[in-house]
Amino acid sequence: MDATTLTKPARLWSAHEVLVRHCPVPAAAGVYGWHFKEAPHPDLARGQLLYVGIAPRHMSNRNSTQNLRKRVRYHYRGNAAGSTLRLTLGCLLGLELRRVGSGNRLTFGKSGEATLSQWMADHAQVAWLECDEPWTFESELIAQLDLPLNLDQNRHNGFHDRLKAVRAKARERARTLPISA
Repeated sequence: MDATTLTKPARLWSAHEVLVRHCPVPAAAGVYGWHFKEAPHPDLARGQLLYVGIAPRHMSNRNSTQNLRKRVRYHYRGNAAGSTLRLTLGCLLGLELRRVGSGNRLTFGKSGEATLSQWMADHAQVAWLECDEPWTFESELIAQLDLPLNLDQNRHNGFHDRLKAVRAKARERARTLPISA
């Protein structure tokens, strides 16, 4: 597989282009990569690939219903409980993580998630590549590229420990706050 489809894509797609009825993202397995016109942290570069994800995840015990279209759209409009990318971005942007529902799920609440969705609509762009076993290609990409927003399999990255600490601090604080409506 050629990583340039993600590192130097011929085309990047915005939230406005993806969150439409006739979404251009295929309902297929693959790898997606996120670029940001404005970096979510001052120590990160803007305009380059900062995060990769996959759909579906590799699960030996059951079939996943996830695909590129579902995952990319969820990252643009979902919540931090279902998107590691949203959790990471929100924490780096200083949004307040809160316990919601039964208290076991962590999100940025309605207001914070709306703020994050707007920030992503303004700054996040995505490219993707269809492939049959995206988990294999994802591992190769994380091993070879500087992907500071990926935590899994990425301990070698110079931003890993700082990102892990920011997320842990946000979770710790959320657990001290009352459950949000």
